[in-house]
Amino acid sequence: MRLLLIEDNLKLAHAIAERLHLDGHAVDHAESLDDASTCIAVADYDLILLDIMLPDGDGRDFLAQHRKAANRTPVIVITARSAVSDRVGLLDLGADDYITKPFDFSELQARCRAVLRRQGGVAVNQRSFESTVLDSTAGELRFAGKSVALRNRELRLLEVFFNAPGQVFSKSYLLDRLFSLSDEASENAIEVYVGRLRKRLEGSGATIETVRGLGYRIVAA
Repeated sequence: MRLLLIEDNLKLAHAIAERLHLDGHAVDHAESLDDASTCIAVADYDLILLDIMLPDGDGRDFLAQHRKAANRTPVIVITARSAVSDRVGLLDLGADDYITKPFDFSELQARCRAVLRRQGGVAVNQRSFESTVLDSTAGELRFAGKSVALRNRELRLLEVFFNAPGQVFSKSYLLDRLFSLSDEASENAIEVYVGRLRKRLEGSGATIETVRGLGYRIVAA
């Protein structure tokens, strides 16, 4: 998945981005609301992590404008304010969740997973196609009585396919889902990951098919 982190504390931002990268997510970092607007203009995001106090404005104003523009991208607010009235106010403005500073990174990761599940209408961390189960929590595929471990970006790429079996995804779309603006990656990287996933899926009853000139889709083998 691709996330936008809006946080002006560079030390905290780098720590958050590093943990999310380890989960296989692509993360773009904006230090200000102006930078965030630029990122949103050029990329689509699955989730936004939003700090409140920013050098060029209040994150709550950004959140209100975000929802007024009918942007449905989920938002988790990062805030130092712990009063019930503050938290209720954030939810009423349109935040999907919030986390108060200081926080444990494992809690932030769990909240990200929960919000993304709700956004996709998925109540569990398992997705199935044919006789193959993708377990996002365990980071593995299960089929024919065996399990196959996945690396983080392999897992995130398979989630895209398992969420929409039969749908064709272009290389550019998949590249956008896996890599951030700062990553130096080309569409050749997608070919490499698809090749790896085909090997992971051998014997599973599912495969990733190339649709010439259009992209890839997961189909029954």
